[in-house]
Parts: sequence; C-alpha cells; structure tokens
Amino acid sequence: MNSRHAGYLFCALAMIGVGSTVVVSKSIATGLPPFSATALRFAIAFPLFVLVMRWRGVRWPRLDRRDTLLVIAQAGAGSVGYTVLLICGMKLASAADAGVIAGTLPAVSAGVAMLALGERPGPALLGAILLATAGVLVCTVHLDAFPAPHAASSLAGNVLVFLAIACEALFILLNRKLRTAVAPLPLSALMCGIGFAVAIVPACFERPWTLPVDASALVGVLYYALVPTVAGFVLWYAGAARISGAEAGLMTALVPVSAVALAALLLRERVSAAQLAGVACVLGAVLLATFGQMRTRPGVA
Repeated sequence: MNSRHAGYLFCALAMIGVGSTVVVSKSIATGLPPFSATALRFAIAFPLFVLVMRWRGVRWPRLDRRDTLLVIAQAGAGSVGYTVLLICGMKLASAADAGVIAGTLPAVSAGVAMLALGERPGPALLGAILLATAGVLVCTVHLDAFPAPHAASSLAGNVLVFLAIACEALFILLNRKLRTAVAPLPLSALMCGIGFAVAIVPACFERPWTLPVDASALVGVLYYALVPTVAGFVLWYAGAARISGAEAGLMTALVPVSAVALAALLLRERVSAAQLAGVACVLGAVLLATFGQMRTRPGVA
C-alpha cells in the first residue's frame, strides 16, 4: 500500500469512528447522565494524550491570556457542549437521523463562519449549505407524523443533535481566531483536560455514584474515549499528512454513511427512504464544499 492509499484508509477509518459516536451515544444515554459520561470520557482520554505527547517529545503551547480564554471556550463548546448535547439528543432521536445531521458539519461550519465572520462563500459553498439543510429537513421533518405521540420528542432530539454540531462548528471557528498556532496533538490534549475540568462540576450534581451500574453505558464511554477520541485523532492526522486537505475533506462524507449503516446493523433501526435521501443530500453537500475548496485553491493537488 502506497502512502496516498494509506492516507485515504486512515482518514476513512477516522471518519467511520466519528460516525460510530452517534450509535454509541445511544447506549451511553440510557445508562449515564450526560455530564458524568462526558467527564469520564475525558478522564480516560486525557492521560493517553499526555503519554503520546511525552513519547513524541511535544511540549505544551505557551498561550497569552486571550488565547487561553479562547481555548477554554473551545473546550466548553466543542468538547463538553458537543458531547453533552449529542448524548441528550440521542435519548430522543433515532441514530440514523442523527447520523445525517452529524454529516452536515462542513456546511454548518461554513454557515457559522459566514454569519460570525462575514465571510463571503462562493456559489459551491452556498449550494453545499442549501443541500445540507435540505438533507436534514428531508430526513427529520415529517409533516404527516406530527400527530404521533413520539414526533415531538424525536424532533426535539434532532434539534439537540443539530445544536451539538453547531457547537463543533463553533469550536472550528474559535480555533481560527487563535493568535498562537497550536499543533493538533497538544490541542487535543488541552481539549480533553479542560473538558474534564468543565464537565466534572455539573457531573457531581448528577450524583452518578447513586445510580445502578450500567455496563453497556460504561463500555460505550470507554469506546468513545479510546476509538473516536484517541485513535481517531491518530488516524486522522496520520492520513491527512499523506493526502491534500481537500481529499481529506472528502472523507468526512463517510460520517453520515457510517452512522446510518451502523444504526441499521447494530441498533436494528429501519432506514427509511427519507433518511437515504437525506444522506444523499449531505453527501452532495460535502462534495460541493470540497470541490469548491479545490477550485478556490488551485495550488492544492
């Protein structure tokens, strides 16, 4: 296997791991309160990132006060906010719907940058935002199902999942505002360490030690910490080092595909025609956004 093919494989595996977080959050949500699960996730992942940093000889970044506050805000939004909202949403939403919504991250990030920074997206990016929006609406809003008793709770779950994606988009936006460039490895370690410090206080109010032990939820948190968080970081950056940024961006299309497939295989959820149409719209949005980026950056191979 040559370096380029290995890059595609590593990035693909990382994105499949991201898609699996939707499914595993379903099992976590039934057995652990959201802040407790989030704190436990970071308590497991943080020391592993520190060990990897020591092994590779990577030092902690030196940040001024402004960047320190931005990093704390990043951890609050992208680490704690994303995980808590996703777990809360998965109590109510189907994993297939949530997977489609999770796949809209590139388009949501572009929309947030457009609104917050006044960026002027090109036609391809605007088309990607519209396609991603259509995909979410197609798979999550069913006018004929509103009289059903579960419809309101399902819609609320989808809204919470979308807010989780918005938190992740905010994380990306805040990272672009840092004056000091922080390498991915120490940034991931900082996100886990600060995320634990932010989540542990509300987790104590949830009093998780008074709840019965739920083995499947604990295994889910362990998987979340080890596979999508730590292994996902290693795979993604190992792959991204071997291919272009635009090619790596294409791999994000695997998030909704893997989430919907795993929902059907592991959770036995029935995948509807509307959900498949939503996946198609989101895949089209990722392709449009990526090829739009490639056209605006002719120097990227």
